[in-house]
Amino acid sequence: MSDRPGLPGSPRPLTPEESQRRRKRSIAIAAVLFALVTIFYVLTIAKLGPQVLNRPI
Repeated sequence: MSDRPGLPGSPRPLTPEESQRRRKRSIAIAAVLFALVTIFYVLTIAKLGPQVLNRPI
């Protein structure tokens, strides 16, 4: 049991390759979320019509 550093059940350190893959995956997820937010925003504005920007405040 002494050959396993850290607490029992704790995750092992990531290798550089695993860390790089995790970073790329995180960037891809962020890009997809940004694209979805942008699409929903554009569709909402398009559905409301151009007059939504000309309303009195």
